[in-house]
Amino acid sequence: MEQEEILEIFENTGALLEGHFLLSSGLHSSQYFQCAKVLQYPQYAEELAEDIAGHFNDADVDFVIAPALGGLIIGHEVARALKTRFIFTERSGEEDVMVLRRGFDIEVAEKALIVEDVLTTGRSVREVLKLLQKEGAKAVGMGFIVDRSGGRVKFGLEKYAVLEMPVVTYTPEECPLCAKNIPIERPGSRKKKVFPSSETDTS
Repeated sequence: MEQEEILEIFENTGALLEGHFLLSSGLHSSQYFQCAKVLQYPQYAEELAEDIAGHFNDADVDFVIAPALGGLIIGHEVARALKTRFIFTERSGEEDVMVLRRGFDIEVAEKALIVEDVLTTGRSVREVLKLLQKEGAKAVGMGFIVDRSGGRVKFGLEKYAVLEMPVVTYTPEECPLCAKNIPIERPGSRKKKVFPSSETDTS
């Protein structure tokens, strides 16, 4: 898929947001990719997944694994395109790390493709990598809908993104939007605006 075509899909579905956003990494940004707004349309989910799967057709993937919540739909669609099984990780409430639940099993020496919706800092993907290593499995690559890291995040594995669009991010201390006292939005299932002076969430 052409980059212009992907951007058009994001714009048409209202998935490319402009404003002042708190990212899951704790960084701030004036742009936010809300992939869920694209993935609510099955035809777009299928197209994006087939693009990612096509890049890894020769990788001999045994299963696709994705971190919840963002990677669930696109991970499942990629697995369907590759005709393999799909499992997902979830955060432990107490330790705040990625774990396997729901009876999912990983066999030693199995080959996994990690799929996530957006790459910014790579925190969730690194946790999935660590989990795979603990289980004795091997990651053969990772696929994303959007890579907004600007090439700064590297994993030492094959990495592919349907759309590469670096977006400027700021630490809370250096954020010019905070300096202008522009309310911050926490995108996600519950949207909430807070003023910079009260911002303490860096999850």
